[in-house]
Amino acid sequence: MFKMQITMKKHTLILCLIASFCLGSYFMSLYAKQNPINTKEENNIKVGAFSISLNVKDVNASKSFYESLGFTAFAGGKEKNYYIMKNGNALIGIFQGMFKGNMLTFNPGWDENAKNIESFDDIRIIQKHLKSKGLTINLEADEKSTGPASCMVTDPDGNIILFDQHR
Repeated sequence: MFKMQITMKKHTLILCLIASFCLGSYFMSLYAKQNPINTKEENNIKVGAFSISLNVKDVNASKSFYESLGFTAFAGGKEKNYYIMKNGNALIGIFQGMFKGNMLTFNPGWDENAKNIESFDDIRIIQKHLKSKGLTINLEADEKSTGPASCMVTDPDGNIILFDQHR
C-alpha cells in the first residue's frame, strides 16, 4: 500500500509538471502574439552581405598580410588596385587609392559569396528607409532608376556606410 502511495505521488508530480509546462507554453504563445518582435516593416530592411572596405597604402602588402590571417583573394586583382579577401563568411575589401578612410559596406541582393539572393530590398527602398529615419544621405541613388546603384550615410562617429547594389 505504501509503495502504491509513492507511485501515485510520483505520477501526480509528473502530471503537475507536464500541466505546468503546457500552461507555461500556452501563456508564452499568447504573450508572443501580443508582443511580437521586429514586426514593423521599417525594422526589417535587408541590407545584404557585409564587408569592411579598407583604404590601404599598398594593395599587395595588404593582400599578403590578410593571407597570413587565413584570407584568400576572392575578387579583384593587382591591376584593379583592389582585392576582396574572404575567410569563411568574413569579407574584407582592400582598396588602394579609391577612397579616403575605411567604410562598412553592405551589398543588397548578394550573399557573402557575391551570389544573387532571391529576396532582398532594393537600394532605393533602403534609401527611403534611411531618409524616413532622419538620416542624411551623403551619396544618393536615383530613386527613378532601377538596377545597380549606391547610397552612403555616415554614422555619429564619422564612419562611412556604403550600400552598394550590383544588380
